[in-house]
Amino acid sequence: MSDETNPGRDPGLSLDPSADEIRAWGRAAVEAMAGYLDSLGQRRVYPKTTARQIREQLEPVPPDEGVDFDRLLKTFDDVIVAASRHNGHPRMFGYVQAPGTAIAAFADLLASTLNANLTAWRSAPAAVEIERVTIDWIKQILGVKGHAAGLFVSGGSIANLAALATARRAQAPAALASQGAQCLSQTLRIYASEETHHSIAKAAALLGIGSDNVRLVGVDEGFKIRIDDLVAKITEDLRAGHLPFCVVANAGTVATGAFDPLAQVSEVARRFNLWMHVDASYGGFAALAQSVKGLFDALPEADSIALDPHKWLYLPVDCGCVLYRDAEAARATFAHEAEYTRVMEQAPDEAFAFWDYGPELSRRFRALKVWMMLKGVGLRRLGEAVEKDLACARHLERLVQASDDFEMLAPVELSIFCFRYVPSSLKRALAGATEEERKRIEAELDALNERLLIKLQQDGSSYLSNARLHGRFSLRGCVMNYRTTPRDLEILLDDLRRLAPDAERATD
Repeated sequence: MSDETNPGRDPGLSLDPSADEIRAWGRAAVEAMAGYLDSLGQRRVYPKTTARQIREQLEPVPPDEGVDFDRLLKTFDDVIVAASRHNGHPRMFGYVQAPGTAIAAFADLLASTLNANLTAWRSAPAAVEIERVTIDWIKQILGVKGHAAGLFVSGGSIANLAALATARRAQAPAALASQGAQCLSQTLRIYASEETHHSIAKAAALLGIGSDNVRLVGVDEGFKIRIDDLVAKITEDLRAGHLPFCVVANAGTVATGAFDPLAQVSEVARRFNLWMHVDASYGGFAALAQSVKGLFDALPEADSIALDPHKWLYLPVDCGCVLYRDAEAARATFAHEAEYTRVMEQAPDEAFAFWDYGPELSRRFRALKVWMMLKGVGLRRLGEAVEKDLACARHLERLVQASDDFEMLAPVELSIFCFRYVPSSLKRALAGATEEERKRIEAELDALNERLLIKLQQDGSSYLSNARLHGRFSLRGCVMNYRTTPRDLEILLDDLRRLAPDAERATD
């Protein structure tokens, strides 16, 4: 609502606007939202801009006087939208990026309106019950039964941190919590494949375990953890007097989407009395798709699971989730007494506090968008959308395998695809190359594909990221968007072919 329509009104917005003002803002914001979502497919995925160009459109000092809502929305559209990477675009294949949904955007609006702080039941009774119910729904989706419990966190990195903290408390000497690492006579060891997300090493560093004590286990040709190497490294550490305490399995690695053999990892964990954590941040909700559901059969054997509803439930960030098979192990890790947090209700349900099960005290109402998504859309439609994403990635794999100028660098297991451009001249050179010549040609291919990736990102029609697999530079994409169709994968290859001549002519 502009100042011109309110003569005599002070400039800027009220901290406590009238209901009519709120309705006017809402109509304008929803119109902006609808227009943006309707135009996504016609936009460039990535903007042509620089940090300086963006900053020049923003005030360098905070204003003394405010502006009306129309001017705020104009800045949103002219500056923020125009200079954004559009993660909901059907050809946004970079990273593991969900598009978000309209229903979840409304849920975030309503959650922020209520402004519930989900510390304990007494702080937000209804919101806490929504979160507990929604966590139970997720357990059912994954087949996790019994007394497992969990909570929503900011993302998979914090879920991994919380899970490893719980594993450390459960497996290490109890004095560690109060006395720190100085009480240990043995070095703690975590085991994870070479393809494991960097948040595991980061969590080890933050927890005082040390990133060097995350032992990286080799992977097979499908980029899955090698069980023989896992057993060998655990055995070696036991002989050296170290304390193995946790093994991390991947339910979809971030580079290739490889799914570790959970049943075999679980057997090793039981044999050596290790905590088994599964990082399912990317792949966890692929359990909704019938074609890959069998991969998850052994998931309930995990002691903890990290998930990201803001990935394959198509939700906007931030919304991660951690599940514990034994909730009391988490409570022993995170519960801490303070007078200002003392819960005086007597009934167990009303005495419940989320701060006893995770690292956060203040917690926003993340559960509302998960609950509204699951209840409003339903599992059948979500499962069909995930299945379609898997089918699109397989379609890309078939296109590459049938082509003369591309080759796959990893098998497609979920919806991540890794491949590279190989022009016919270099393909012929590789066919009869000596070992020394092969190394030179591979280095040339790496440089060529890196230049091609940069040109693709700058072009704006499609967007890929990258990975390094067995030392080779890979073009990497992930399909995680209900808007994406098989035709979008065909356009991606067309874009690469259109840009390849420029990449071949360019020099490093």
